Amino acid sequence: MSDDRTTAYAEALFAVARAEGPMAEVEDELFRVAQVIRGNDELRDKLADPHIPAATRQQIVEDLLAGKATPVTTSLVSMVVGTGRARDLPVIVDQLVAMSAQEANKEVAEVRSAIALTDDQKTRLAEALGKATGKQVEVKVIVDPSLKGGLVAQVGDTVIDGSIRRRLDQLRNAL
Repeated sequence: MSDDRTTAYAEALFAVARAEGPMAEVEDELFRVAQVIRGNDELRDKLADPHIPAATRQQIVEDLLAGKATPVTTSLVSMVVGTGRARDLPVIVDQLVAMSAQEANKEVAEVRSAIALTDDQKTRLAEALGKATGKQVEVKVIVDPSLKGGLVAQVGDTVIDGSIRRRLDQLRNAL
Protein backbone atom coordinates (compact mmCIF):
# COMPACT_ATOMS: atom_id res chain seq x y z
CA MET A 1 0.00 0.00 0.00
CA SER A 2 1.30 3.47 -0.80
CA ASP A 3 2.36 5.84 1.94
CA ASP A 4 -0.50 8.18 1.00
CA ARG A 5 -3.10 5.48 1.58
CA THR A 6 -1.51 4.36 4.82
CA THR A 7 -1.47 7.95 6.02
CA ALA A 8 -5.08 8.48 4.92
CA TYR A 9 -6.23 5.39 6.82
CA ALA A 10 -4.20 6.40 9.89
CA GLU A 11 -5.66 9.91 9.82
CA ALA A 12 -9.20 8.54 9.46
CA LEU A 13 -8.77 6.07 12.32
CA PHE A 14 -7.18 8.79 14.45
CA ALA A 15 -10.09 11.17 13.82
CA VAL A 16 -12.70 8.54 14.64
CA ALA A 17 -10.83 7.34 17.74
CA ARG A 18 -10.49 10.90 19.02
CA ALA A 19 -14.16 11.70 18.37
CA GLU A 20 -15.82 8.46 19.41
CA GLY A 21 -13.91 6.86 22.23
CA PRO A 22 -11.47 7.39 24.99
CA MET A 23 -8.47 8.10 22.71
CA ALA A 24 -5.78 6.61 24.94
CA GLU A 25 -7.72 3.37 25.44
CA VAL A 26 -8.62 2.97 21.75
CA GLU A 27 -5.05 3.75 20.72
CA ASP A 28 -3.68 1.16 23.15
CA GLU A 29 -6.17 -1.47 21.98
CA LEU A 30 -5.38 -0.78 18.32
CA PHE A 31 -1.68 -1.09 19.11
CA ARG A 32 -2.19 -4.47 20.79
CA VAL A 33 -4.40 -5.75 17.93
CA ALA A 34 -1.78 -4.63 15.40
CA GLN A 35 0.94 -6.46 17.32
CA VAL A 36 -1.13 -9.66 17.33
CA ILE A 37 -1.74 -9.39 13.59
CA ARG A 38 1.93 -8.58 12.97
CA GLY A 39 3.02 -11.65 14.94
CA ASN A 40 0.43 -14.20 13.77
CA ASP A 41 0.85 -15.21 10.13
CA GLU A 42 -2.20 -17.48 10.13
CA LEU A 43 -4.53 -14.80 11.47
CA ARG A 44 -3.09 -12.16 9.14
CA ASP A 45 -3.52 -14.47 6.14
CA LYS A 46 -7.15 -15.25 7.09
CA LEU A 47 -8.03 -11.60 7.60
CA ALA A 48 -6.37 -10.62 4.31
CA ASP A 49 -7.62 -13.54 2.19
CA PRO A 50 -9.60 -12.06 -0.73
CA HIS A 51 -11.33 -15.44 -1.23
CA ILE A 52 -13.04 -15.12 2.15
CA PRO A 53 -16.00 -12.73 1.98
CA ALA A 54 -15.43 -9.39 3.71
CA ALA A 55 -18.39 -10.00 6.04
CA THR A 56 -16.81 -13.27 7.21
CA ARG A 57 -13.43 -11.61 7.82
CA GLN A 58 -15.16 -8.82 9.74
CA GLN A 59 -17.05 -11.39 11.82
CA ILE A 60 -13.71 -13.00 12.73
CA VAL A 61 -12.54 -9.61 14.04
CA GLU A 62 -15.75 -9.07 15.98
CA ASP A 63 -15.55 -12.57 17.50
CA LEU A 64 -11.90 -12.13 18.47
CA LEU A 65 -12.38 -8.71 20.05
CA ALA A 66 -15.78 -9.31 21.68
CA GLY A 67 -15.52 -8.25 25.30
CA LYS A 68 -11.80 -7.54 24.95
CA ALA A 69 -11.91 -4.18 23.21
CA THR A 70 -14.15 -1.13 23.06
CA PRO A 71 -16.81 -1.05 20.33
CA VAL A 72 -14.87 1.78 18.66
CA THR A 73 -11.71 -0.34 18.40
CA THR A 74 -13.68 -3.31 17.10
CA SER A 75 -15.40 -1.16 14.49
CA LEU A 76 -12.15 0.42 13.33
CA VAL A 77 -10.34 -2.90 12.96
CA SER A 78 -13.40 -4.39 11.26
CA MET A 79 -13.51 -1.49 8.80
CA VAL A 80 -9.83 -1.88 7.87
CA VAL A 81 -10.24 -5.63 7.43
CA GLY A 82 -13.45 -5.16 5.43
CA THR A 83 -11.70 -2.85 2.98
CA GLY A 84 -9.01 -5.46 2.36
CA ARG A 85 -6.23 -3.72 4.28
CA ALA A 86 -5.65 -6.25 7.08
CA ARG A 87 -1.99 -6.73 6.10
CA ASP A 88 -1.48 -2.98 6.38
CA LEU A 89 -3.15 -2.60 9.78
CA PRO A 90 0.12 -2.70 11.79
CA VAL A 91 1.65 0.08 9.66
CA ILE A 92 -1.57 2.11 9.81
CA VAL A 93 -1.68 1.79 13.61
CA ASP A 94 2.02 2.69 13.91
CA GLN A 95 1.24 5.94 12.08
CA LEU A 96 -1.83 6.55 14.25
CA VAL A 97 0.27 6.09 17.41
CA ALA A 98 2.89 8.51 16.04
CA MET A 99 0.16 11.07 15.24
CA SER A 100 -1.28 10.76 18.73
CA ALA A 101 2.14 11.15 20.35
CA GLN A 102 2.94 14.15 18.16
CA GLU A 103 -0.35 15.79 19.07
CA ALA A 104 0.45 15.28 22.77
CA ASN A 105 4.03 16.50 22.16
CA LYS A 106 5.46 13.13 23.23
CA GLU A 107 7.79 10.47 21.87
CA VAL A 108 6.63 6.87 21.63
CA ALA A 109 8.73 4.24 23.37
CA GLU A 110 8.16 0.74 22.06
CA VAL A 111 9.07 -1.51 24.97
CA ARG A 112 9.45 -5.27 24.70
CA SER A 113 9.04 -7.10 27.98
CA ALA A 114 9.01 -10.77 28.89
CA ILE A 115 5.84 -10.17 30.92
CA ALA A 116 2.98 -7.68 30.92
CA LEU A 117 3.70 -4.50 32.88
CA THR A 118 1.39 -2.90 35.43
CA ASP A 119 0.23 0.69 35.00
CA ASP A 120 2.60 1.73 37.79
CA GLN A 121 5.54 0.04 36.07
CA LYS A 122 4.64 1.74 32.76
CA THR A 123 4.48 5.11 34.49
CA ARG A 124 7.85 4.64 36.20
CA LEU A 125 9.38 3.36 32.96
CA ALA A 126 8.03 6.39 31.05
CA GLU A 127 9.61 8.68 33.65
CA ALA A 128 12.95 6.85 33.50
CA LEU A 129 13.01 6.85 29.69
CA GLY A 130 12.04 10.50 29.73
CA LYS A 131 15.05 11.29 31.93
CA ALA A 132 17.34 9.17 29.76
CA THR A 133 16.20 10.72 26.48
CA GLY A 134 15.29 14.21 27.62
CA LYS A 135 11.84 13.84 26.05
CA GLN A 136 8.35 13.22 27.35
CA VAL A 137 7.68 9.54 26.61
CA GLU A 138 4.56 7.45 26.06
CA VAL A 139 5.21 3.73 26.62
CA LYS A 140 3.71 1.02 24.37
CA VAL A 141 4.45 -2.47 25.70
CA ILE A 142 4.84 -5.59 23.57
CA VAL A 143 5.04 -8.85 25.51
CA ASP A 144 7.92 -10.93 24.11
CA PRO A 145 8.59 -14.10 26.16
CA SER A 146 11.79 -14.78 24.15
CA LEU A 147 13.49 -12.03 26.18
CA LYS A 148 13.47 -14.35 29.23
CA GLY A 149 13.34 -11.24 31.45
CA GLY A 150 14.20 -7.57 31.46
CA LEU A 151 13.24 -4.99 28.84
CA VAL A 152 14.22 -3.66 25.44
CA ALA A 153 13.10 -0.08 24.87
CA GLN A 154 13.25 1.88 21.63
CA VAL A 155 12.61 5.62 21.58
CA GLY A 156 13.14 6.93 18.06
CA ASP A 157 16.59 5.70 17.00
CA THR A 158 17.73 5.02 20.56
CA VAL A 159 17.62 1.39 21.73
CA ILE A 160 18.16 0.44 25.36
CA ASP A 161 18.57 -3.33 25.72
CA GLY A 162 18.34 -4.55 29.30
CA SER A 163 17.07 -8.01 28.45
CA ILE A 164 18.30 -11.24 29.97
CA ARG A 165 18.48 -12.68 26.44
CA ARG A 166 21.12 -10.05 25.55
CA ARG A 167 23.06 -10.74 28.72
CA LEU A 168 23.01 -14.48 28.02
CA ASP A 169 24.23 -13.81 24.46
CA GLN A 170 27.05 -11.68 25.86
CA LEU A 171 28.04 -14.48 28.27
CA ARG A 172 27.88 -17.04 25.45
CA ASN A 173 30.16 -14.89 23.30
CA ALA A 174 32.56 -14.31 26.19
CA LEU A 175 32.90 -18.05 26.79
